[in-house]
Amino acid sequence: MKNYVQSGQIVTLTAPYDVASGAGAKVGIAFGVATGAVASGAAGEFATLGVFDLKAAGAATASQGGAAYWDDTNKEVNATPSGNTKIGVFLNAKTNGQTTARVRLNGSF
Repeated sequence: MKNYVQSGQIVTLTAPYDVASGAGAKVGIAFGVATGAVASGAAGEFATLGVFDLKAAGAATASQGGAAYWDDTNKEVNATPSGNTKIGVFLNAKTNGQTTARVRLNGSF
C-alpha cells in the first residue's frame, strides 16, 4: 500500500507547553503521552495508544472501567467530562491521596 505512513501509536506533535517525559499533553483535540521531554513549541514524539500511569490529583472520582478525561488546565486525568477531553478508560480505581491513575488511552480524537 503506497499511501501507508505509520501505525499511529507514536506520532509527532508540537507541544503546546513544556511536557515532561511520561506526561500527557493535549494538542488541539489530540492527546498523547510524551516519550521524552518536549519544550513548548517544539516537535516531539507522543504515544496515542497504550496503558500509562498519569497524574491524577484530587478526590477519589475514578472507578475501574470508567471514562478518563484530560483536564488541560491542571494537566491531569480525572473522571469529569464537563470541560475536559475524553482520553480513555481507567484501569484502576483512584482513591483519595493517590497522585496517579492507570489509564488505557483510546487513541482516537
